[in-house]
Amino acid sequence: MSSFRVPEENYYTKEHEWALVDENIVTVGITEFAQDSLGEVVYVELPEEGDKVAQNSPFGVVESVKAVSDLISPVTGTVIEVNTSILEDPGPLNDDPMNNGWLVRIEMDTEKELANLMRAPEYKKLISK
Repeated sequence: MSSFRVPEENYYTKEHEWALVDENIVTVGITEFAQDSLGEVVYVELPEEGDKVAQNSPFGVVESVKAVSDLISPVTGTVIEVNTSILEDPGPLNDDPMNNGWLVRIEMDTEKELANLMRAPEYKKLISK
């Protein structure tokens, strides 16, 4: 079994983003599995505060020594905060993607979309294949 942390309270996408929901605010990042697969992240492109994002649509880009990957939004809504520190230094994204390496906070339009996301047990099965 993998040694990647998969916190039970988070939601997950099949593209390996995590979403932590606090009422209608969703903090989004990439999972430890995604970071490990990408290798060292060297560049991140994120939306700006006030930008609209749509569930299952790209909202940014992460570039690593191995690949360039789109970041896929887990929910539809408005970006209310961007982790600007990782734009200048993506180190926290490499070292702590589940906490200090968070990407954006989104005010989601509807909680109904959460039903389209995976919970921890389902995500653990996905990454153990």
